[in-house]
Amino acid sequence: MRPPEKAVGGHALRRPELRILWQTVHERLSSGRPVTRVRIGPLDEAEREALADLLGLDRLPDVRCSVTLARLEEAVIEISGRTVRDSVTELIGPLGDRAGERRHQKAERAELWAWLSGHDTVRAQPALADWVTSCRSTGLVGSSPERTRGLLEDALTVLAAVPAEAEPLPLFAARLLRGDSHALDDGTQLSTVVLRALAALHDTAPPHSAADRRALWARAGVADDELSATVLAAGLRPSGDGVLAHVARACAEAGQAASLTLAQVRSPGRFTLLTEPVPVVHVVENPSILALALHRFGRSCPPLVCTSGWPNSAVILLLRMLAARGSVLRFHGDFDGEGIRIAAYVLDKTPASPWRMSAEDYREAVARHPRGPHPGRVTEAPWDPELAEAMAQQGSALVEELVADVLLEDLAAGLGSTP
Repeated sequence: MRPPEKAVGGHALRRPELRILWQTVHERLSSGRPVTRVRIGPLDEAEREALADLLGLDRLPDVRCSVTLARLEEAVIEISGRTVRDSVTELIGPLGDRAGERRHQKAERAELWAWLSGHDTVRAQPALADWVTSCRSTGLVGSSPERTRGLLEDALTVLAAVPAEAEPLPLFAARLLRGDSHALDDGTQLSTVVLRALAALHDTAPPHSAADRRALWARAGVADDELSATVLAAGLRPSGDGVLAHVARACAEAGQAASLTLAQVRSPGRFTLLTEPVPVVHVVENPSILALALHRFGRSCPPLVCTSGWPNSAVILLLRMLAARGSVLRFHGDFDGEGIRIAAYVLDKTPASPWRMSAEDYREAVARHPRGPHPGRVTEAPWDPELAEAMAQQGSALVEELVADVLLEDLAAGLGSTP
């Protein structure tokens, strides 16, 4: 048997013919997994001789052979006094830990998606859960959790700011995104992510054409003009000499609904409400409820605002303005999938609280009006965890008009609190 070749300082380990051995060992040890044996090859004649010399073999190894780490460790220590790990680190470079890196990356990804799922904006509007799922399926931006989180933080900043107040898209982007007026340009990664979120909120397919994308931005109050965005209101009697106060007061005195434009809401002039007792403004989803209230109460109609389905910029701005001036807002909408999403949106964007929108309210109403149409896709109701389950069990939608009698009785009982 050949004795292992000795050299001062382990120079024998640096033989060029052993390079393939050290590269293979380095690769295996960098896996981060336990290594007991290393397969090497194909080896040429010189490499086989060098390996035989290193290990003290009495014959040449095969062209493709297997070397136990224990045997290699013994030979390397005898030659250099150093371990295999120390030797390959010096000869090839620092060892990696691919298994550890994979575990770390997996933990980073799990932390990222947990952060997104638990974000206040997502929790407040459970319809965004589908968007979270689509973000996960799309994967990381450039394989980087950090870059992905930065993109999603920007997207959530945008979602928290809608509906906008009829701002052009570049101005809206510049105001929110560090002065970058092109951050939401058509085709940008951020624009695509935000539009997917808006589509999830409205339960529509992601937009595929420029026209579809413009329409979705318009629903979010971006590039909405100040005249086409309007809000219906009744029974509002604010004091003040601005156009908003004059129009709302005149319509209330005539027992009529006021159709207020976004321009009027944005520039209300002097506009105050009574403070004693605390004014209550009831908010409904459907114009028919407002019409029924006006028919019943006429000039005595209590304060009402109608979102007319998904609230636009004028609706949200008026509700925020009323709340800022001391009003208590209470919202009611349809008991169907879209109605629940609209309610979650209103409650997230304004200080409104639910009005007869609990699971118990739904069950009582369905008992009176069974066999309604299917409610469609129902997401969680943040204000009542039992509501979505109750609607799924009943499988019946309930439009707001079917409970109009109950709503009108509530309004009649509160006639003493009129702004």
